[in-house]
Amino acid sequence: MAVVTGSNRRRMVERVGLYLALGGFGALMLFPFLVVAFGSLKESSDIFRFPPRMLPYSQDTAEFEGEEAGLFVIDGVQRVLIETIPVGIYAPPDALEATVTAPTAEVERRGGFLDGETVVVDGEEQPLFDVEVDGEIVAMVQLSSTTQGRFAALEDPDDVVGATARTAERVESISPQPENFARVTELQNLDRSLTNTVLVTLLVVGGTVLTSILGGYAFARIQFPGRDAMFLVYIGSIMVPFVILIIPLYQLMVALNWVNSLASLVFPFVFNAYGTFLIRQFFISIPKDLEEAAVIDGASRWKILWRIMVPLSMPAIATLSTFMFLYAWNSFIWPFIVISAGNPDNHVLTVSLQQLGGRAADSPNLILAGVMIAIAVPVTVFVLAQRYFVENVATSGIK
Repeated sequence: MAVVTGSNRRRMVERVGLYLALGGFGALMLFPFLVVAFGSLKESSDIFRFPPRMLPYSQDTAEFEGEEAGLFVIDGVQRVLIETIPVGIYAPPDALEATVTAPTAEVERRGGFLDGETVVVDGEEQPLFDVEVDGEIVAMVQLSSTTQGRFAALEDPDDVVGATARTAERVESISPQPENFARVTELQNLDRSLTNTVLVTLLVVGGTVLTSILGGYAFARIQFPGRDAMFLVYIGSIMVPFVILIIPLYQLMVALNWVNSLASLVFPFVFNAYGTFLIRQFFISIPKDLEEAAVIDGASRWKILWRIMVPLSMPAIATLSTFMFLYAWNSFIWPFIVISAGNPDNHVLTVSLQQLGGRAADSPNLILAGVMIAIAVPVTVFVLAQRYFVENVATSGIK
């Protein structure tokens, strides 16, 4: 029988505490993603609800007299809203202190404005309304307003009660709205933007990996005059901020007639100094004995590169591919500059989302749906490729 000593108990408590702390921190980091994910499945009215709820809710409906109507609970009875009436509290202009109301403290508005007639109250001009009081129409000033609803019981349509429609308790249940994704796609042409983004990202990743493999092998294994100096200059270009290159790069795109085309989003980024540096450093860590053995067997440099060096460097290549994928997918400044707003057929997701923020400002659920479309692919790629990061870190420590 195992004996639990004081030190073992202390280590167990520390381990449980560590797991709880890490779990709480992970949940905290995951919370914003869950807010976006559930918000993309909500109705617009549910987004603005206070206090907010995490899960998507929508109002239940029932058939009443051949039509679907929203369900409410009034005095413990399920009812449907059959009519809304604008009501308010009014007072005569000359006696604002004595508010004239119906017995329920509210009177129904009759008619509306009095042909533009107004009255000055406390230095402000107020419109006059027709209000029925004891069978007579009196001109009054509106103090407040609301909407009175008439609710009929489902079991007895003749059982009708009145209540404030805005504050009446709704019957709600969890009901995701996946059609938000179809709506936002139709609203902002996100399907075309998604296709453009996938195409640009694949070309940038493929081009960068190809040029980095060729350049990295040249700098790691081929001896030529000025190799090290050229490599230092090439790596030094990483320190130049991209904002400095925007104007000359845009002028180059104009000279090549690539403005407003997808080519301007691909070719400037397929030659990457960071990628060349990463692959070169990994190639250097591969023992030269493998190459010498391949040369003895009659293999050419090209065959050595693709049959020996590249397969052994898959962790570094996967890491570079993931970094470039995230960079190309999330790129915004350059596409926003080189692709005009009037050319939606060549927009990428980041530009389309920027425009969606203005077009759907009153529907945050659609904006969140667009955000989910944009982040779903990179999150999936990162999750699937994360093991290559671990392999890259592990192999980089082997001497």
